[in-house]
Amino acid sequence: MADRIAGDGVIGGAATALDNRSRQIFRAIVEAYVETGEPIGSRTLSRKIGMRLSPASIRNVMSDLEELGLLHAPHLSAGRMPTETGLRLFVDGLLEVGGLSADERDRIEAECAGAGRGAKEVLETATAMLSGLSHCAGLVMAPKREAPLKHIEFVNLGPGRALVVTVDAAGGVENRVVDMPSGVPPSALVEASNFLSARLLGRTLSEAQEEILNEIRAERAEVDALASKVIEAGLATWSGGAQDGALIVHGRHNLLDDVQAVSDLARIRQLFEMLERKETMLKLVEAAEGGEGVQIFIGAETELFGLTGCSVVIAPYADQEQRIVGAIGVVGPTRLNYARIIPMVDYTADVVGRLIG
Repeated sequence: MADRIAGDGVIGGAATALDNRSRQIFRAIVEAYVETGEPIGSRTLSRKIGMRLSPASIRNVMSDLEELGLLHAPHLSAGRMPTETGLRLFVDGLLEVGGLSADERDRIEAECAGAGRGAKEVLETATAMLSGLSHCAGLVMAPKREAPLKHIEFVNLGPGRALVVTVDAAGGVENRVVDMPSGVPPSALVEASNFLSARLLGRTLSEAQEEILNEIRAERAEVDALASKVIEAGLATWSGGAQDGALIVHGRHNLLDDVQAVSDLARIRQLFEMLERKETMLKLVEAAEGGEGVQIFIGAETELFGLTGCSVVIAPYADQEQRIVGAIGVVGPTRLNYARIIPMVDYTADVVGRLIG
């Protein structure tokens, strides 16, 4: 993690500017903020740390840290608290991350394994468990695995709309409403159903999509123009959904428990709205794929949560072929207990990958 600090001009410069005394004081300020969420004053800090420094000496150091952009004062008469830049410096350069105890590892293993063999059950359990252990919101991006189909049917819902019903080989049924070209007769829906069923039986939509679309474009199939548009609309809508995956969120109430002001509540509500959109989590998965192990995003470092004042600790999990298929993590206020949550997320991602792989 120290390499990442040195690679950032602002943070790297701030890191080299800190002497041992400044580091100790800065660490104490961040630890107090993580514990209470409140700014801390020089008098309280002088009693808290073991160094023999007067409040005046501590105030001078705090002033220097503020000039470096590592601290700020929320009110004129208040103490100091870390900025997002300060938190990044702390996480990358000063945080001491320990391992999980044997009991904690056993609990994670037991709860995830006890969820059953289904991937959905494992992910639901893992997310709820992370929420409970971290007292934040646990979230996971679950891969949507396509099963071979044995039936597909278009049902007319009125002008411009149709219901696509698929039944897979495992007996799973999925319904989706799609927009249709205007003027599509019922016969075109029947024809589209027959066309797709004949070519999709025993195959997934992803496997058959390109071949079918090429067949339509080359006019090798005897399907009229309207039925072709129906088929293309249905395939496009379905294949897009298959790539999205499923977003599972647990423990939203934990975020509300930490609210300390009306403005905080507004940010948390905004976060909830963002979590409802699957594409937001997909961005996190892409970010997790770009790095090794646990990734940490603090506040504005990611556009996804930049306006919410939240931090995300997330780790990818892989299948048996070591392909990244999803990500699991925790989202909460920037004063997360990073030292505890980082190894927790890391180990849970490893367990999830082994169980659903």
